[in-house]
Amino acid sequence: MCSLPVPREPLRRVAVTGGTHGNEMSGVYLARHWLQAPAELQRLSFSAVPVLANPAATAACRRYVDHDLNRAFTSSFLNSRPTPDDPYEVTRARELNQLLGPKASGRAFDFVLDLHNTTANMGTCLIAKSSHEVFAMHLCRHLQLQYPELSCQVFLCQWSGEESYNLDSVAKNGLALELGPQPQGVLRADIFSRMRTLVATVLDFIELFNQGTAFPAFEMEAYRPVGVMDFPRTDAGNLAGTVHPQLQDRDFQPLQPGAPIFQMFSGEDLLYDGESTVYPVFINEAAYYEKGIAFVQTEKFTFTVPAMPVLNPAPSPAS
Repeated sequence: MCSLPVPREPLRRVAVTGGTHGNEMSGVYLARHWLQAPAELQRLSFSAVPVLANPAATAACRRYVDHDLNRAFTSSFLNSRPTPDDPYEVTRARELNQLLGPKASGRAFDFVLDLHNTTANMGTCLIAKSSHEVFAMHLCRHLQLQYPELSCQVFLCQWSGEESYNLDSVAKNGLALELGPQPQGVLRADIFSRMRTLVATVLDFIELFNQGTAFPAFEMEAYRPVGVMDFPRTDAGNLAGTVHPQLQDRDFQPLQPGAPIFQMFSGEDLLYDGESTVYPVFINEAAYYEKGIAFVQTEKFTFTVPAMPVLNPAPSPAS
């Protein structure tokens, strides 16, 4: 397996970003809290920096103002000449790239943890770009071992051959936490607390790595996208049906050919006509209606994650 370079020095420059989408409230309020009281993000060998990623969308309690910020970290956006007509989020992506990157450079932050909520029944989902991100895969495994009751599923979001576009891609290493279900614009105490605990465990893992802990090779199970499914629509483009009750809330569960996926407003069921079993995720996600996505089809696969090099214990940063 071709893997991305594994860190061989302690991770010193770490950021936790919330509010990338301005109506995903767990990350919004954790970032706001930590900006006022950052001590919770401090460890012996580093102090994580809290960032409110999309202040304008957060103030409006909207996913975004002009453009999805978590799709704006591509080279075409980051490297193009700024103009007064640029979407707000494209300008903000350039600012974050200067703060946390520049992307694909040696000056970029060592690690960015991006916090998200979903309206879908994704539970505790860990989103990385690909199986080649060895540090992120070890981090995912650590979270799975620490919280077996959460069934932390790993979703590898990057399509084959696609350029990374999400916020944490500006750093040398990154991961997104996707917790749900939680309605947009709503703050649930249980999910807020779970996210806060997971962030602390992520930072603890980085501290373990910095202090020279050994992380051996292991087998990992994950999900990667193979397609998307739109809702059934009328000739005018309006919905002609909705997610079937037998599919609703069954994220990461197998969908067999012939199983019902949509319930038409006219009364009949629409069946899945694929040739093989898939594992739907982001089922009936509110933010994806505008994208023409009722759910994302994934395949489940297993791969080997190599061991990480053991660092010499990291001294505490000079005060």
